[in-house]
Amino acid sequence: MPVIPSGRLILLRHGETQWSRDGLHTGLTDLPLTDVGRSQARASGQRLVELGIDPVHVLSSDLQRARDTAELAGLSAQVDPELHEWDYGGYEGRSTAQIRESTGTDWDVFGDGVVAGETPGETVVEVAARASRVLMRVRPHLDQGDVVLVGHGHTSRILATVWLRTSPRLAAQLTFDAAHLSVLGHHREDPCIISWNC
Repeated sequence: MPVIPSGRLILLRHGETQWSRDGLHTGLTDLPLTDVGRSQARASGQRLVELGIDPVHVLSSDLQRARDTAELAGLSAQVDPELHEWDYGGYEGRSTAQIRESTGTDWDVFGDGVVAGETPGETVVEVAARASRVLMRVRPHLDQGDVVLVGHGHTSRILATVWLRTSPRLAAQLTFDAAHLSVLGHHREDPCIISWNC
């Protein structure tokens, strides 16, 4: 029989930034939290306590909105650059409506991808590959207890699909709000979502 880790994998999205509030794609642009985002981050720390989550290992994206969220939530996190948000390339700082107007299509990042800009951009498969590498690194810690990953909306959603061993494009059907938590684990030996966007 397969050995099933006892720990849960908790995803924590960073708190609100100006661009996330305004619906703009925020990949590698290193924006700070708003005052609302800082309050949200502190509240997420309280939710971790209420859920009985006392992690044995915490990783954070290297972007300040994630690092600050971890700190305000009371987490002592190691930085993992591979948790950074999707590189949106030429669509950085633009809303879905703006991109659709400029392309004349019903553009969707999961199906249509991005174009190069000041950065080259990434495909959904490349983001999933990063997520897979993060999961490989944290799996040994799950044998000891819960692990928290503090990151971003799209990357965290894709990471969940990698956990579930399904297509990364399924992430389009998941929503993940600022400073919310999602808990991944196992049902018997099968990876599963325990709770989402709470």
